[in-house]
Amino acid sequence: MNEFLQFLAEPIAQRSLWACGVIGFSNGFVSALVVLRKSSLQIGTISCALLPGIALAILLFGLVQLSILAGAIIAGLLVGLGSLFLSRTSRIDHDVALSILHATAFAIGYIILIRLGLQQKVDDWLFGNIMSMGNADLWISYAVSAIAILSITALHRPLLIYLFDPRAAATMGIPTRAFSYGIFTLIILVLVSSLQAVGAFLTLGLLVAPAATMYLLTDKAAALFWGGGLIGGLGSILAFFLSYPLGWHLGATIIVMMGSLFLLAYVFSPKHGILFRNRQRKGKNKA
Repeated sequence: MNEFLQFLAEPIAQRSLWACGVIGFSNGFVSALVVLRKSSLQIGTISCALLPGIALAILLFGLVQLSILAGAIIAGLLVGLGSLFLSRTSRIDHDVALSILHATAFAIGYIILIRLGLQQKVDDWLFGNIMSMGNADLWISYAVSAIAILSITALHRPLLIYLFDPRAAATMGIPTRAFSYGIFTLIILVLVSSLQAVGAFLTLGLLVAPAATMYLLTDKAAALFWGGGLIGGLGSILAFFLSYPLGWHLGATIIVMMGSLFLLAYVFSPKHGILFRNRQRKGKNKA
């Protein structure tokens, strides 16, 4: 216990704790967009397509944090928007185009990083290393989180209309194409800002599970955003306190926590949990 308290007094532990709260909340908040759009697999694919942007940024500018961030964002946007362009200008389905671009981009990025001798960095970007986040990384996370949360909050009503009925939104004068690209860009920004914390392979869990858990607890779409944020933030902080005594990788512990909370909601939710549904079914059979 004393050892853990000493660890908490270290600046690296305090930065990591703040990072867990901020990144967990922003990912949980934005996860409502992913759940309502039913685009979790697409986002999971794009998360691994960030690697070539990181690799090219390092090749051109070295290990400069802002250039790496910009490279990852550009790569994610190119792969995501490029797949949309391919699907709209050919017979290829969007998922097929996304799979091809993602796999090709990942392979190119991996080759470049290995050639540069950055094997350890590759592991950090793929699986996360929240303990290595510096003050600059935290400020980037703060900025991205603020942009995402304020944008979604300001456009909350038209955004929900667009997510549930794009055709009705278009007839009401809502710029549906701009909303589509804007949502995608916000998700990419949040994805990139959390890359160092949980990695490309694990970030999908943090960008889906919080809102999916709330989806089992409530029928109110608006509650998915703030509820997802609270689940993401508090769950990540709890994972921080569990990972040290257990000796687990922090990024992986966060995702395990998100999955555990989802399973608890799946079983015990008073609205849509499996126990509740079984009880309802038995009651109908008796009647």
